[in-house]
Amino acid sequence: MRFDVLTLFPEMITDACSHSIIKRAIDTDIIEVNTVNPRDYTLDKHKKVDDTPYGGGAGMVLMAQPYVDAYEAITKLENSITLMMSPQGEVFDNNLCRNLSKYEQVIILCGHYEGYDERIREIIKPKEISIGDFVLTGGELPALCVIDSVSRKLEGALGKIESMEEDSFENGLLEYPHYTKPREYRGLKVPEVLLNGNHSLIEEFRFQQQIDRTKARRPDLYEKWKGNNS
Repeated sequence: MRFDVLTLFPEMITDACSHSIIKRAIDTDIIEVNTVNPRDYTLDKHKKVDDTPYGGGAGMVLMAQPYVDAYEAITKLENSITLMMSPQGEVFDNNLCRNLSKYEQVIILCGHYEGYDERIREIIKPKEISIGDFVLTGGELPALCVIDSVSRKLEGALGKIESMEEDSFENGLLEYPHYTKPREYRGLKVPEVLLNGNHSLIEEFRFQQQIDRTKARRPDLYEKWKGNNS
């Protein structure tokens, strides 16, 4: 899969992608991450990409020309989707992540300042995505969340496919708690059922822990799961 990120701060993307699982996925050609800087496409000699808003108001607005030209310079694959990171967009969740993982190319527009000139939306027609009901200073962090999450869905990105299959939300529930050595720490012991080697009982225990944890921490998810499994 190829990710093309339109960003005024490409180092934020490249630096974050030079570590851990994302770096390994890049090194093994599972994903490719490219950055495109709209400043390289502005017609302004000072590399300006924003200006004051018509009608007045605080902040600066990203100009249509640099973003549209930068976007149109990207070679589009046949199976491609364009995203705009925006607090006004559809909330990013596991189902949307799974759907995005089916594309060959994901193009991501990262905004800054007061926002986009509306004509960027009208011309490019991206799918708008939000990672939650809050506002950040730019779209780079949300874009990295999408890249990281979608990459986990791709075959070979994780050491074992089971690591992804047991993630929170994969079966509609939160993930069960994990334990490792030592068996006891500060008076807290590993549940005995995990030590007896009975895999059937372990699976039952872990599944019940998923149900209990989801019911306690995310009752909205629990009710949805309960409705789908009644």
